[in-house]
Amino acid sequence: MFIGGLAIFLFGIKYLGDGLQKVAGDKLRDILDKYTSNPVMGVISGVVVTVLLQTSTGTTVLTIGLVNAGFMTFRQAIGVIMGANIGTTATAFIIGLQISDYALPILAVGTFLIFFLKNKKANNFGQVFFGFGALFYGLNLMGEGLEPIREVEAFADLTVSMSQTPILGVIIGVIFTVSVQSSTAAIGLLQQLYAQGAMDIHAALPVLFGDNIGTTITAILASLGASLSAKRAAMAHVIFNLLGTIVVLIFIQPFIAMMIYIKDRFMLNEEMTIAVAHGLFNGTNVLIQLPFVAVLAWIVTKLIPGKETLIEYKAQHLDPVLINQSSSIALGQAKKETLRMAELATQGLHEAGQFADTKQKKHAEMTYQLEDGVNNLDKKITDYLVRISTNSLTAADSRIHSLLMDTVRDLERVGDHMENIVELTEYQIANKVKMSESAMVDLREMFALTSETLKEAIRALEDDDVEAAKSAMQKEEQVDKMERQFRKKHIMRLNDGSCEGSAGIIFVDMISNLERIGDHATNIAETVINE
Repeated sequence: MFIGGLAIFLFGIKYLGDGLQKVAGDKLRDILDKYTSNPVMGVISGVVVTVLLQTSTGTTVLTIGLVNAGFMTFRQAIGVIMGANIGTTATAFIIGLQISDYALPILAVGTFLIFFLKNKKANNFGQVFFGFGALFYGLNLMGEGLEPIREVEAFADLTVSMSQTPILGVIIGVIFTVSVQSSTAAIGLLQQLYAQGAMDIHAALPVLFGDNIGTTITAILASLGASLSAKRAAMAHVIFNLLGTIVVLIFIQPFIAMMIYIKDRFMLNEEMTIAVAHGLFNGTNVLIQLPFVAVLAWIVTKLIPGKETLIEYKAQHLDPVLINQSSSIALGQAKKETLRMAELATQGLHEAGQFADTKQKKHAEMTYQLEDGVNNLDKKITDYLVRISTNSLTAADSRIHSLLMDTVRDLERVGDHMENIVELTEYQIANKVKMSESAMVDLREMFALTSETLKEAIRALEDDDVEAAKSAMQKEEQVDKMERQFRKKHIMRLNDGSCEGSAGIIFVDMISNLERIGDHATNIAETVINE
């Protein structure tokens, strides 16, 4: 019953977080992007986003993306991570409200909104309600499943040991949180054990501090093979929680005495007592360490040295003042920004090829970041060009305007195709599909030629070079020919059994995406030739 309850509880947290994310839409990223100008605002943003996501790891992943994108400095990211630690206490407070008697009606409301209404917004709210209900229903089952544990002598002895040796409780908290990969679930279990009388507050609080360290292990595991920013964010998380735990263990007896006083004074139930202890611990930890964000950033940078790979998403050349002053100068600036967008697309194609070849997670992360950058510049440049078009343009300016509008659209499509390639590789990894060495050789060759075609088309755009444009178009014909040739070779591999069917489907989809990137490179070249 306990294991089943834990499973439903974990599902409830995940489903609730996904539902909240759908309801919030792109607002989560916007909150982190706009409201992290100083560490205090970073903490507040981290709290809000973590409450909505129901996972501090999810907030950390979003933050890493923004650091990689150049939207946020690593120092600002530390503020968000601190806030995420406070935000993650929200679920413990919700559990402390003891509304688990209403779990099944809440589930019913969620089910009605999901299955009986055709409105997508209502479905998203239904997911929130269903996740919320599942969380409490799982909690109920966990509580009932844990009741017999009070009679187990070995467990009683263990809780006595934890009361006498707090460090033992910390270690147990770490182990359990790492096992279930969720500090929220570990703290939910702790609340149930305390409520059932299976352990007293002297044993429960050290386990709570261990849960806080355990959640950083999840961040470390998530950062393995990831970008430098991801590793630094995970390390900042570890140091922050570790220092907090060390400080509170030094003052463990006064802290326990304070919690007993608060429990009696405000007549708190057991679950809410743990929630308050969790909130006080993380809140105090943030207050103590917030003034030393710069020091923490310096320590982490020394521990994990290296140069961060930043992608500048933000438009650098699109000055709105120029639109009314001089259309031709404004178009020149738009061209510079389009070439930056082209650079991101070229780099993204290279990273996608590296991921398909090496399967290293950092290349997938970087491709997604670059694709985000391409999409962002697509919107900014298109808006800028639309505003320029309200002016009267000369024939020459009109040609450049049209060329840039078409190029931006093609580059955005290149971004979509490189993202498709990464998703195909991720599918290959997830389903343990092995591609033959012959297929990989073909894939590398086609990546190289497609990349060269795109670079040649961009060179033609940059220099307004008709010969370079013709060269790009010739290369694209080779890409088309290569795709047809490799399809035939693939069928032969399937027939002789050297390549399995599922690998073949991935291979064909990949070369098809590369061929489409070649087509978009040709479109860019054709606009330069003015065909």
